[in-house]
Amino acid sequence: MSEFEGIAALVTGGASGIGRATAELLAERGARVAVLDLDPTGVKPPLSGHRADLADDASVRAAVTSAVAELGGLDVLVNNAGVGALGTVEDNDDAEWHRVLDVNVVGMVRVTRAALPHLRRSAHAAIVNTCSIAATAGLPQRALYSAAKGAVYSLTLAMAADHVREGVRVNCVTPGTADTAWVTRLLDAADDPVAERAALEARQPLGRLVSAAEVAGAIAYLASPLSGATTGTALAVDGGVQGLRLRPPTAR
Repeated sequence: MSEFEGIAALVTGGASGIGRATAELLAERGARVAVLDLDPTGVKPPLSGHRADLADDASVRAAVTSAVAELGGLDVLVNNAGVGALGTVEDNDDAEWHRVLDVNVVGMVRVTRAALPHLRRSAHAAIVNTCSIAATAGLPQRALYSAAKGAVYSLTLAMAADHVREGVRVNCVTPGTADTAWVTRLLDAADDPVAERAALEARQPLGRLVSAAEVAGAIAYLASPLSGATTGTALAVDGGVQGLRLRPPTAR
């Protein structure tokens, strides 16, 4: 598959998890891909790594400028980088609320702001934001994370409206619980990690967690020049959690 031949793409948080799976998939499909990450040391060719702290505007602008110069332009931006948070509204202090919102929401703004002048020069400009099912479903112990992803969802729609007439498409993916290193760390912190994983998987209509590769596939679909009529869309990759209401399994 080579629908990304000639396309230059930038993926934030691309050194691990969903970001890495996305960067590698885009490269496999013909794109030139640069990764922005707080620690890009593990990024290997054909990907190129650039260090960026999304909480620092100067760092972001320098990294985007460097990446675009290396790529020779920019057609696709994948805003994937973010941090997690646990707890109810009582469990995180003001500093943690500011930190998570600064990275997950304002950080996305910083990268997009730096990338837009380059994207406007592309004939196939696309932005894909990584949102979450937490934006649209009430999940326990995820108040701060849900607030941040809810902002990402709304930001995606607003950006799509603002930039559609400039030829820049903006969409987002809303993954369910993905089987990534971050989720594994959360499960490992439980009193019984095996039982906790089993309970989590049992809540999924598919009976398993979403894979990073499956989310990457959805991101690639939205970023592709073949999806030129798709903008202002949230694509769920959640194994049916949001929309399906299954009966309990019956004994045989």
